[in-house]
Amino acid sequence: MAKIMIVDDSEAIRNLLKDMLLIGKHEVVALAVDGIDAIEKFSTIKPDVILLDVAMPKKDGLTTLKEIKKINLNAKVIMVTVRDEMDMIQDCIAAGASAYVIKPFNTEDVLKSILFVLDEN
Repeated sequence: MAKIMIVDDSEAIRNLLKDMLLIGKHEVVALAVDGIDAIEKFSTIKPDVILLDVAMPKKDGLTTLKEIKKINLNAKVIMVTVRDEMDMIQDCIAAGASAYVIKPFNTEDVLKSILFVLDEN
């Protein structure tokens, strides 16, 4: 069981991911609505894994990822994206993202990606 923070500007996506994570017996320790909110919460909560949306208002996923990595280089971040943002995903992987899932996603894909990043050394 991992402690996970969900970062997405869509309440529906946050709730969907939360339900998926509960099925996988993970603990959702924080929900953030944008990159600014995520960075504030990450600094105090220190989750095992972050599910981070790429396209958000105020601070996008790539910028948020870079700031999280400055706080903790070993942070495990899974980017959440739609298919047409693949160039951005490549930039996120180069900036230190551990994995990504593509919307629309299913429970199995999300849970597998979390197990994958938790198994990284």
